[in-house]
Amino acid sequence: MNSIIENLTGMDALSDQIVAMDLLIAAKSGIRNYAMAVTEAGTPEVKEMLTRHLDEAIEMHEQVSGYIVEKGWYHAWDTNEQIQLNLTNMKTALDLPTL
Repeated sequence: MNSIIENLTGMDALSDQIVAMDLLIAAKSGIRNYAMAVTEAGTPEVKEMLTRHLDEAIEMHEQVSGYIVEKGWYHAWDTNEQIQLNLTNMKTALDLPTL
């Protein structure tokens, strides 16, 4: 999208929010996958390597979630606030002019 249009519509911040939320979802998925893989590891060496990757994925999740909480894009402990934010984002997306 053209940067001028993004700035006029407010989509520049929303685009950053979408990318950050996608990254958070990917981090959560990675954590789940590594945790499952650790329990299925066939050797201590593989288990140790997967555990190291799991720890790194948890750290990444912590960094991303801290960032989006700081930006006000994620309210993990306030469901009503998160629902309101989601509704606002949906309205913004629906109100965008079609190009």
